[in-house]
Amino acid sequence: MRTVNEEGLLNNYAVEPAVYYAEYPSPEQQRQYAFQGAIATLFVTALILTAFAA
Repeated sequence: MRTVNEEGLLNNYAVEPAVYYAEYPSPEQQRQYAFQGAIATLFVTALILTAFAA
């Protein structure tokens, strides 16, 4: 939103989004998050072991 005051100065204000409450993840989403966490853990572990081996 752009506003100009009586002196001609321009003020730009950010548009604030509507606030809403997040919903608790469904059991399927929880399983997906757990799977992603397991894959990320394996990936980081592989990176660390490769760094120590080099």
